Amino acid sequence: MHPRTERLLHQTRRNFLHTSSLGLGALALSSLLNDGRAEGPKVENPLAPKDPHFAASAKRVIYLHMSGAPPHLDLFDYKPALQKHDGQECPDEYLKGKRFAFTSGVPKLLGTRQPFKQHGKSGIWMSDAIKPLHAVADDVTVIRSMKTDEFNHAPAELLLYTGFARQGRPSLGAWTCYGLGSESANLPGFVVLISSGVQPSGGQGCWGSGFLPSVFQGVQCRSKGEPVLYLSDPPGLDRDMRRLGLDAMKDLNELQEAELGHPETRTRISQYELAFRMQLSASEVMDISKESQKVLDAYGAKPGAGSFANNCLLARRLVEQGVRYVQLFDWGWDFHGTNPNEDIRDGLTKKGTVTAQAVAALISDLKSRDLLKDTLVVWGGEFGRTPFREGRTAGGKVLGRDHYPDAFSLMLAGGGIKAGHTHGESDELGFKVVRDEVHIHDLQATLMHCLGFDHTRLTYRFQGRDYRLTDVHGNVVKGVLA
Repeated sequence: MHPRTERLLHQTRRNFLHTSSLGLGALALSSLLNDGRAEGPKVENPLAPKDPHFAASAKRVIYLHMSGAPPHLDLFDYKPALQKHDGQECPDEYLKGKRFAFTSGVPKLLGTRQPFKQHGKSGIWMSDAIKPLHAVADDVTVIRSMKTDEFNHAPAELLLYTGFARQGRPSLGAWTCYGLGSESANLPGFVVLISSGVQPSGGQGCWGSGFLPSVFQGVQCRSKGEPVLYLSDPPGLDRDMRRLGLDAMKDLNELQEAELGHPETRTRISQYELAFRMQLSASEVMDISKESQKVLDAYGAKPGAGSFANNCLLARRLVEQGVRYVQLFDWGWDFHGTNPNEDIRDGLTKKGTVTAQAVAALISDLKSRDLLKDTLVVWGGEFGRTPFREGRTAGGKVLGRDHYPDAFSLMLAGGGIKAGHTHGESDELGFKVVRDEVHIHDLQATLMHCLGFDHTRLTYRFQGRDYRLTDVHGNVVKGVLA
């Protein structure tokens, strides 16, 4: 044991962290300092690569979340009948027994103002609000029969990512890393990028580890400036001194692990070491200035900006380096019609075009690098938007839609998903699913299947029972699988 360690043994680990000025991403991203209890096996390296239940079509995931919920009826789900009845009062049969977030009384139907056409050899319907995506229509599947149980942002996002509408359950990315580990030794297995500076309504629970060991939680990185705060060496502390401090911390943690057997102690040891290795690798992989101008222009990315385009390019760079799961959040899709940015005409075109450019570039870039075939890309929001005008803004000049859980659209690509395919259907006005409904739990089961897991068997025992992401139902959507 190192002499310095012997002098430190009388301190608690928490006091040591507060007095040593070690930094290291606030010593493994500070969130690991909570003392929540979790049941699980003791493993030497929790993020070591693991085999799935069966041969997987996807090795990694890039999930692009449009926080606020895109108006799918203006993007993917064309409804000529809704155009025909635009401005008419909504029939009672569609309103009876329904609750809406901001609409009461009898609203008026709202047809899209976006031009729609079929694109690619597959003939997938897409609007002009997302023109850049037209070029990759034959590489994607659009599900037009999604359904959720929630119509407010926070619970809907939590349900989407954790299978439960309240805080406390592990997220999709955490389950993925728990099941598969990571292929990168020098970067987190699960990275989170937020482009707009606005946290998702569901908060950090959308990438949390819940009752899983916290080694599996998402690590939020920044797309400009220092990738992770406090990752660099403090003034006056060189890398050799930091190594010495980490060795002392490891001795302390191993003593506590031997005494208490707490699984989070092993997590701390693993994460402190990862943070040390990240000092050299994180800054390099997060530096998009190393990309050619042609690539930057394709995405619409600019070095130094904290944009969605930059984050899409970063996602590609991260999965190339073995990161298992990359989660992007982009706020600005809550199209209620309260201001011009929330108008389903020019506001949606402006937002949709910039976003679609980056997404189309990501899909094409992955394909050109032979990565799309085993990288699962998901694009979508937490619910849909109503086929009628939002109640609070019904008398204004800006056109917007209310929250809607009963029918919406989502796009998938790569990783074992059919290319150039449309799945499911909503009724002629877009009020309910009439063919091949896909519940949120079905989506989760399908993503797990692509990663090589039987979702009913990927479980974790907590407080006396086995939990799973799809707790307690869900079916693989075989119709979207290649």
